[in-house]
Amino acid sequence: MSDFVLSTCSTQDLSDEHCKRRNIEYVCFHFEIDEEQYPDDNGKTMRFKDFYDKMRAGSMTKTSQVNVDEYVNYFEPFLKEGKDILHISLSSGISGTVNSANIAKDMLEEKYPERKLYVVDSLAASSGLGLFVDKLADLRDEGKSIDEVRDWAEANKLKVHHWFFTSDLTYLIRGGRVSKTAGFVGKMLNICPLLNVAVDGSLQSREKIRGQKKTMERVVAIMEEHAQGGTDYTGKCFISQSDCPEDARMMADMIEAKFPKMAEPVEINYIGTTIGSHTGPGLIAVFFWGDERTN
Repeated sequence: MSDFVLSTCSTQDLSDEHCKRRNIEYVCFHFEIDEEQYPDDNGKTMRFKDFYDKMRAGSMTKTSQVNVDEYVNYFEPFLKEGKDILHISLSSGISGTVNSANIAKDMLEEKYPERKLYVVDSLAASSGLGLFVDKLADLRDEGKSIDEVRDWAEANKLKVHHWFFTSDLTYLIRGGRVSKTAGFVGKMLNICPLLNVAVDGSLQSREKIRGQKKTMERVVAIMEEHAQGGTDYTGKCFISQSDCPEDARMMADMIEAKFPKMAEPVEINYIGTTIGSHTGPGLIAVFFWGDERTN
């Protein structure tokens, strides 16, 4: 195993158990709810269920990214231990946190010129970021160097596919992803907008489908079209969900039935408090390895 720190943001939406098992470190974003600020620490300070129940009850949320000083304080102990760091950041199309990480990198490189500190803009989010970092952990454990893993990450990051949908348009309307007029009509007609992460790492609305079951069927069809190997896909598939576990399980069952050669069963995770502050409860996101994203 190569001896370097594989690091990412709390927005990777993998369980702490998964991160510990794969030896993945993460730095915490922050969120505010009911005028109190908390770390986005994988549900330890506030349970995910409690967070989404508060949102359903009308609590307003805000988020804040990791700032430069926080990155310096997070990175420096690893460097002091004589370890190199490969940090995989939340998409620049969603957050400016990669800029803060790079400023901290420049500052620390002057202080620790003998160490390597790389920052990669993942152009990914939620468990798509998690799926990406999980693969990099595989490469690290195979013995690849920090430079080899960094180069692979830059060459392959657009092969992570992200598809999101929700039956509750309230929070997409609030965040400006769906207009109030379109949202009103959508609610009346039971429309589920289908979104994905575009080539620039931003979240884009792609299709409007009537009914959640049809939307799930469409996601399976998209995965069949784009997944590496089609229905013979042998990679991993992660799902993240914002407090709608039954719907996520239904989505996972459909995927497992269509792609029986996957490396392991679909892993279902919670959407954490940073991403969840913008999506609200009721959202399902599917992530898999596919052809390179082009739009």
